[in-house]
Amino acid sequence: MAFDFSVDPEFQVKLDWIKKFVKEEIKPLDLVWPHDVFKQFTPQQDAIIQPLMQAVRDQELWACHLGPELGGQGYGQVKLALMNEILGTTSWGPRIFGTQAPDTGNAEILAHFGTPEQKEQFLAPLLDGKIVSCFSMTEPQGGSDPGIFTTTAIKDGEYWVINGRKIWSSNARWASFFITMVVTEPGAPMTQRMSMFLLPADTPGINIAYNFGVEGEGPDDISEALIHYENVRVHESAILGGVGNAFAVAQTRLGGGRVHHGMRTIGRCQELLDQMAERVLSRTTKGELMSEKQAIQMKIADSYIELQQLRLLVMYTAWQIDQYQDYYKVRKDIAAIKVQMTRVYNNIAQRALNIHGAIGTSTALPFVQAVRGAAVMGLADGPTEVHQVTVSKQVLRGYKGSPTTFPTYLIPNLKADAEEKLFGKSTTPRVPDRTDLQAQ
Repeated sequence: MAFDFSVDPEFQVKLDWIKKFVKEEIKPLDLVWPHDVFKQFTPQQDAIIQPLMQAVRDQELWACHLGPELGGQGYGQVKLALMNEILGTTSWGPRIFGTQAPDTGNAEILAHFGTPEQKEQFLAPLLDGKIVSCFSMTEPQGGSDPGIFTTTAIKDGEYWVINGRKIWSSNARWASFFITMVVTEPGAPMTQRMSMFLLPADTPGINIAYNFGVEGEGPDDISEALIHYENVRVHESAILGGVGNAFAVAQTRLGGGRVHHGMRTIGRCQELLDQMAERVLSRTTKGELMSEKQAIQMKIADSYIELQQLRLLVMYTAWQIDQYQDYYKVRKDIAAIKVQMTRVYNNIAQRALNIHGAIGTSTALPFVQAVRGAAVMGLADGPTEVHQVTVSKQVLRGYKGSPTTFPTYLIPNLKADAEEKLFGKSTTPRVPDRTDLQAQ
């Protein structure tokens, strides 16, 4: 089977436009408003950002992960991957293009599972780009393991009453609505015991008890919320995707998102490699350029190799999704992306910081922020180890154990088989397998 990541000439023109637009129009926003990506726009920001969003719409590049009926282009994952590699070089890019997490994932599940009324109330304003949303799933006592969630919704006539706690609910303080995952069928199997609820942010009983911040954020920027849901009473029409279907809804949300995050990480890593290259070709030490030092050459080579390997893994996964139209079938490689992009991002960020010396540790350069970002990436959306387990289980499903005590690839036995095939008899003694002696 041939793998083809090429795109038509018309789409290549779009990619060239995106690259130029991001460099000239969006990167300045990162410098002026580095922490405001998820916030409601100020009048000054609105006057600058809305024309940029309109320019993206004019190019028919707004929310391209969604279908034409929702204002997008319905692009496949290969095209979206190539777009996201460019958007990953800037913090503001995804929001300007209508693909900012968690809004992009929330929009996807609303598009897939929302009723017409839910789409009108929540999806339409989200796609306009004027509001942000919150996905509220993780709980304080057990992280993102849905098997031990304790936040519940109890049926009361036509209503449900929600009680419990959620944590790391990103952007809750600025969100207009929450998508909350709670237990509705405690006695059911794990994949059927939870439901998703759509909750307007001003619903009585939703209380943001505390906002955590990632290291380096100021008090006005922190937005990882601990939320207390206290007797939150909502109509049954607030359920998204049906009672007991939260697991399936969540998986739909996460599959494509990991491909997008993988390519955005590649975009960031490519910039780090570009910056390392400039540094080592500019800086002289002990009578020669840093680029002539073998230790430096090893760092540049390893960074390039790891980056190309990651790019091929992500693009291959995107291609598979386009071919099969089934995230579940590609779950092994989707999980592999999550594992590998964290490693590669951390490795390249650490090398970039090291190559730049003391100034690399300062706020004048982005390398400490990149190292911190890699650490966060290794925990967000489930820790790396969880995804390693997924990869391992999926790999091993394609194998079976040896039917004997010894490996099937034992060389003396293979040689004996080869001799019998070629010469009609074997002169090589086999390793005997007397399982009948084990009980004695």
